[in-house]
Amino acid sequence: FLYDSIRNGKVYGPAIEWTHQLLDTIDSDVLLIEADSANGRPLKAPLKDEPYIPSEASLVVPIASLSALDQPLDDEHIYNSQAMIDKYGFYEGGNVRSPWIAQVLRDEDLGLRGIPDSARIVAYINRTPEDGYVRGRARLIAKLVLQSSRVNAVALGSIRAANPVYELQRSVGAIVLAAGQASRMGEPKLLLPWTNQHNILEHILQQLHRTRIDNIRVVTGWYADDVKKIAKKMGVKPVHNRAYKTGEMVSSLKTGLRAMPDNVAAVLVVLGDQPRIEPKVLHQILTAYAEGQGDLIAPSYQMRRGHPILIGRKYWSELLNLRNYQSPREVINAHADEISYITVDTDSVLKDVDTPQDYKDERKRAGLNPKP
Repeated sequence: FLYDSIRNGKVYGPAIEWTHQLLDTIDSDVLLIEADSANGRPLKAPLKDEPYIPSEASLVVPIASLSALDQPLDDEHIYNSQAMIDKYGFYEGGNVRSPWIAQVLRDEDLGLRGIPDSARIVAYINRTPEDGYVRGRARLIAKLVLQSSRVNAVALGSIRAANPVYELQRSVGAIVLAAGQASRMGEPKLLLPWTNQHNILEHILQQLHRTRIDNIRVVTGWYADDVKKIAKKMGVKPVHNRAYKTGEMVSSLKTGLRAMPDNVAAVLVVLGDQPRIEPKVLHQILTAYAEGQGDLIAPSYQMRRGHPILIGRKYWSELLNLRNYQSPREVINAHADEISYITVDTDSVLKDVDTPQDYKDERKRAGLNPKP
């Protein structure tokens, strides 16, 4: 334990300029630096001369506590509340809300102030309960914080718990494979009506939105103009697979992977002709990933692997190195012992639409009328 002085019962660390020398001389695996203090309050905006973060920092952990929720936004309950009021116009004395905590944590002048560009950033949400509604609020805060491309992850947990991190929320994207010709259908199957309001592709994108997945990419090929219009209508970015005529599925997957932002840690590979995709299944997969069950996660129905499949970034290079005549299944099967299977109670993960009969059968399974 290294310090410079103790004054009035408070420990003061060495000057920040000492960091480089300490790294070279102290025999330790980790040099942990307390960059600032919140005087016991659950949420903080830094003062003008805070925090003290050395340029050598490799990992920075901005911290907030869920106990700030519904507390009055004033200096008795929140550290330097005026900075939040001045920046965002929050109501002084108003109850602190989930988005407020997220905005403070991801703000370059508040929660991210002074962090070197080279450092990884993993925010920590303390006092997260193991289950229940409030844990859901913590997940919402995490997803909002992750809208900053600078934040690598958000840990949810409780520092005083035996296991202080319950889950690690990271940015997950979705690649919707929508480049196929649909030769057996005789018409663009993704554009077929599904509900009264949406066609198949629109319905799939709606389910992804309901699961709060950001960074959705729709890969186009055949019928690119029509698919692109739908993607833009649904607020999703389309990317075109130039090898769609000869490249098979793997070329579309590679196109989607290349289009993902650098801060995305994993992707869900979603079939564009799987209209019974369910948010609860997507949630099961995302929760398993956040709880550390692996970087290759697939749903399983009656011992059969289905879609969508979550693929962590550690496997992307192998997929990108595949030839266009190869199948993504080759990479997945090569890591069969690393797949984490999530048991689901619906066969929707196994079914897609390849033929007119498939279309009819899927509509029946979904409880829809034979003709929309």
